[in-house]
Amino acid sequence: MKSQQDFMFDYFKRNPNRDIPHAEAVDFVTKDYLEKTGKTFRDPDRAIRKLAQSGSLIKISKGVYRYDPDFIEHRDLEDFSAKDKVTILTRDGYKCVICGAGRANGVELHVDHIKPKEFGGKATITNGQTLCAQHNFQKKTYKQTETGKKMFIRLLEIAKQSDDKKTADFCRDALKVYDKHGINGHIEWED
Repeated sequence: MKSQQDFMFDYFKRNPNRDIPHAEAVDFVTKDYLEKTGKTFRDPDRAIRKLAQSGSLIKISKGVYRYDPDFIEHRDLEDFSAKDKVTILTRDGYKCVICGAGRANGVELHVDHIKPKEFGGKATITNGQTLCAQHNFQKKTYKQTETGKKMFIRLLEIAKQSDDKKTADFCRDALKVYDKHGINGHIEWED
């Protein structure tokens, strides 16, 4: 018998190269699964998430996925090597780049892709950051405005230290947009 995840993947494979909203896939597959097995599809959200995380689906935007056979065959989701993880943790002082908590505080640390691998983020030192478990969870689960602002502040500091004017200017512009719209004003930054 096919797994629930296989049922979900079959739906996307029957609709290749089409941007499919999450709700459409869930509604169809839960009904189809019930009709064919007489059982309830327990966690369709998780099935979609796992397919996207494994590289079987392309996450187009929040709640929209696509199966592209050509892309999927050539897609590599990159994980950080053990050596790169140590390099990133060392660079960040074994502390979360958002809250500053670290091993000394008994906090679990994760090496995170700044640009998620599901969106093509590479496993490079520059695309890696140290996050505590809580902030890594929040980054993946909640709106990214606060995490994003702190990331731009951190990137601005790195760009200034590296004398990278182009990236520093970009970060300043992005931070000014936060200020212009009054988003996350409690997070202050200095130039």
